[in-house]
Amino acid sequence: LPIFYCKNCEKEYVTDSSMEKVINLVKEHGTNCWFDMDVKDLLPADAKCPECGCTEFTKESDIMDVWFDSGSTHQSCLAQRGLPKADLYLEGADQYRGWFQSSLLTSIAVTGDAPYKEVLTHGWTVDAQGRQMHKSLGNGIDPQEVIDQYGADILRLWALSSDYQSDVRLSKEILKQVSEVYRKIRNTARYILGNIHDFDVNKPVAYEDLQEIDKWALTRLNNLISECTKSYDAYDFNKAYQAINTFCVLDMSNFYLDIIKDRLYTAKPESTERRAAQTTMYEILQALVKIIAPMASFTEEIWKYMPHKDGENTESVMLSYYPEVNEKYQDKELEAKWDKILKIKEAVAKKLEEARAEKVIGHSLNAKVIISAEGEEYKFLNDNKELLKDVFIVSGLDLVEGTSEIKVQVAEGEKCERCWKYDITVGQDKENPTICHRCSQALK
Repeated sequence: LPIFYCKNCEKEYVTDSSMEKVINLVKEHGTNCWFDMDVKDLLPADAKCPECGCTEFTKESDIMDVWFDSGSTHQSCLAQRGLPKADLYLEGADQYRGWFQSSLLTSIAVTGDAPYKEVLTHGWTVDAQGRQMHKSLGNGIDPQEVIDQYGADILRLWALSSDYQSDVRLSKEILKQVSEVYRKIRNTARYILGNIHDFDVNKPVAYEDLQEIDKWALTRLNNLISECTKSYDAYDFNKAYQAINTFCVLDMSNFYLDIIKDRLYTAKPESTERRAAQTTMYEILQALVKIIAPMASFTEEIWKYMPHKDGENTESVMLSYYPEVNEKYQDKELEAKWDKILKIKEAVAKKLEEARAEKVIGHSLNAKVIISAEGEEYKFLNDNKELLKDVFIVSGLDLVEGTSEIKVQVAEGEKCERCWKYDITVGQDKENPTICHRCSQALK
């Protein structure tokens, strides 16, 4: 409390000039100056007791109630800097009757309005067993140790992956899991970067000319943008984290990127089918890097090395606009069709794994799949036969009308050295005797 007392008569001494002197000293030296400096240096030079005329004083040793101190920070942090009310006050779940309350009371007393637009609370950090971290238990984890071992990005990603509204668990095992997710997200971006190095982003393939699976991938991107936007707006960072992880691992790495490898590696570099895949990957990366940017700093590396359109701000991903849902990519009918294809692929993948375990085949490209089906199911399979062969990543697909069944056998023909598929046309081209007809045409 910036109050002085007359040394002779103990009358309190508080004037405009004495307050102004203390305020200026605090601005220059911080609040500790009250305790560190001599009382003579804290007072105006002409300070004199109005009661007895004494010029010697003592200073108050009591402090304000701590809740009043912290509750009035909106004046020093916001009002004195000419800033509006805070967007958000963030604190632990015990602060509804503490800092949030005292801030609200003091602000209403001074301005008639709350000092914040929203408040957000979080739980406490506990160990893997749910116990609070204490030195006596030896279960504490120093953040600097985490940074030294895993890097600051992992610590940040762990915080964002947690449901902070309840107590948050932290252990070395949990950090390892987070670092694995981090690696998968980063590898997804790295794979796309490596495969669009020769792509002219100013000459993309029109959406109408993309292949079906490319359009499906863009519907998944739309879903990701929508889900992450809602999650960020609601401060549900863990939901955004889960959505990004699912998109990168299941939708991209395990499905889309795995299937289009054949196009990327074996089609002619300038072909529409390869450029369509690159167009799709670029659209995915330029949105994904912006979505991940609030979570991880490596997005600046991606932004630096990825290709950019003419006139685009390349200085920093943080200076770009957050992605929005593209209505052109919305296609419920296409999504329904590919949901069905995904279920069929899951059943086929199970049979391929069984055949691999029984040593019938090695890689899936060593296989031919025979599917028996009836009625509408057979018609659906037959209408999408070539598409399904690519989706299954096999060398052959036969369809038979009959009771529902999936069989796997070794594909006919020889292995093409270029695309690794087994094909009966390998050796037919005398100029390229070790590759299939499709690859031979791609080289001409």
